Amino acid sequence: MITLPLVLLLAGAYLAGSVPFAIVSSRLFGIDDPRSYGSGNPGATNVLRSGSKAAAALTLAGDCFKGWLAVWAASALGFDATVAALAGLAAFIGHVFSVFLRFKGGKGVATALGVLLGINPVIALGSLGVWLLVVLVSRYSSMAALTAAVVAPILGGLVSGNAARTVIVLLLSAILIWRHTPNIRRFLAGTEEKIGAGKR
Repeated sequence: MITLPLVLLLAGAYLAGSVPFAIVSSRLFGIDDPRSYGSGNPGATNVLRSGSKAAAALTLAGDCFKGWLAVWAASALGFDATVAALAGLAAFIGHVFSVFLRFKGGKGVATALGVLLGINPVIALGSLGVWLLVVLVSRYSSMAALTAAVVAPILGGLVSGNAARTVIVLLLSAILIWRHTPNIRRFLAGTEEKIGAGKR
């Protein structure tokens, strides 16, 4: 049932998710807007191409935190676990379609990790482990993200035992995969850049 508290919760989660930490950290460290180089994505991997590891780390932490915060805040306010997961999805959508960036946000990998951490740490750590393994083997952040996105709902179904929350994780993964469509095209064209490539 849709209630005013639920609407306010989801709206607040969306706004929190919309905060573009890639832009914020770039301004704090005095580097170029990440939308102007590399993949053009306002995310930690692209910020790393600026050469500022500190800015990239702050972006990663901030994007992850806002996903976790939405789930935690919903639980702290007395909403059940499924609604809390829905709040996390709202924050993720806020990142991907940021109202502060004219609805053109990032791809949501770090924010998705934060949401999964709030929903169930086992799902988050399992997905992170897959991401790290693929990165170490391939050096492609996008390939790691796509693989983790496939694994996350499978882990969700095995660990949570809750159909509604598994569907929410599945939706999150589907959006994340869709946001990586340009990366898939670059893979097919042989032009996808590995982690550590400088900005162009």
